[in-house]
Amino acid sequence: MRRAVLLIAMAIWPEMACAGLTEEQINRVTFDPPAGAHVPMALQFEDLGGHNVSVGSAIAGRPTLLIPADFTCRQICGPALTIANSALQQTELAAGRDYSVVVVGIDPHDTIDDARRFTAGQLGGAGTSVLTGSRESINALLDAIGYHAAPDSSDDAMAHPAAFATLAPDGRVVRTLSSLALQPTDLRLALLEAGRGQIGGLSGRIALLCYGFDAVHGIYTRRITAMLQISGAATVAVLAGFIGLMLLRRRRRGAQV
Repeated sequence: MRRAVLLIAMAIWPEMACAGLTEEQINRVTFDPPAGAHVPMALQFEDLGGHNVSVGSAIAGRPTLLIPADFTCRQICGPALTIANSALQQTELAAGRDYSVVVVGIDPHDTIDDARRFTAGQLGGAGTSVLTGSRESINALLDAIGYHAAPDSSDDAMAHPAAFATLAPDGRVVRTLSSLALQPTDLRLALLEAGRGQIGGLSGRIALLCYGFDAVHGIYTRRITAMLQISGAATVAVLAGFIGLMLLRRRRRGAQV
């Protein structure tokens, strides 16, 4: 997700988002995963129970929705989490069976209590991990996926992209999603794609093929684009052959007359 889909907050609350940051700092706030981006699976964080948890154990071999969040954010993080929770409930997929959810705090000053308050009544249970970590762990994770935030010390806030990511079971970044424009169907297909179509049964795999449109970027996925190009070329060839056959028959009839 490039600059065009970054920091929806800046459009909604520009005076807050830019309060203590320079234009140069704001321009560096991006979510642009490098080619082949992976989360570092061995990185250690702390869960809500105070236990050390690696990123790999939080993903647990399942396609994953990764939610970077500022647990003390007073602006968009709360609504974004509500949108994500609602969308997940409408995917007809089950957390802990079909996918995992990993919520990672991006501010090292946030505590476990901050994380509990932030997610209370929304995300939790099987397949969900809410993690806090050291500055080193947070920076290593965010740098690996191309997620760049900027702390605003004058307001104890973080300017950050309004975006989530889906991960393959091996930690590979598969897709980025706008956190404030998240639709259940888009999220379901993104999780199916992250799981290579192997979750949700046959209907899920068929849906992935039928609805290969990437609603976030407004383009078709590469695989679907190739399929459409092939099917389009085949259709043109069939039509051309049919028209040629009709013209040949008409000429033969004219010659007979």
